[in-house]
Amino acid sequence: MHTNTAQISVLSVDDHPLLREGVATLIATQADMRLVAEASNGHEAVEAFRRHRPDVTLMDLQMPLMGGIDAMIVIRSECPGARIIVLTTYAGDALARRALQAGAHAYVLKSLVRKDLLNTIRTVHAGQRRVDPEIAAQLAEHTADDSLTPREIEVLAQIAAGNSNKRIADLLAITEETVKGHVRNILSKLSADDRTHAVTSALRRGIIEL
Repeated sequence: MHTNTAQISVLSVDDHPLLREGVATLIATQADMRLVAEASNGHEAVEAFRRHRPDVTLMDLQMPLMGGIDAMIVIRSECPGARIIVLTTYAGDALARRALQAGAHAYVLKSLVRKDLLNTIRTVHAGQRRVDPEIAAQLAEHTADDSLTPREIEVLAQIAAGNSNKRIADLLAITEETVKGHVRNILSKLSADDRTHAVTSALRRGIIEL
């Protein structure tokens, strides 16, 4: 981490150029910050981090080639002190939990960039953590939930793709009865009325992605 300058060095990672441009414009107005690099996917983010060792990294989650969570895991394995702010459109508690477990220090929704980003950068640089109140409420709401197993998530993703139980059984090399058992567990754990409700809930929470 840089300690020889009063300015906070920032790496901006997002696959949308307009978002990166907006972040760059915001940071340029601050005397205590400087943007040292930009990246458009997780691979570029890892390389840029290695090259610049920024004080704070702004990380999108959904990107081509390598997503933000995988990039954070690599960066934090090489530099445990890396301070990373997730900047995302996704408010789902499951996705937020994975990001925080991967080492994110803050979780900010892109809709609140102009309102919250600069203060969050300073907060994280000072060694503190921050989670958007909306996300924090969702995390608290689902703390006691039974988590879906990896196999149940696989089955749910196949349901979301429109596959029947028989087709899912063929794809996953399990019996149709086993699939039905997984579906019952999924509906119970997600408090869902039917398959469509389960998929909608899982997408909203970030348990699965389309």
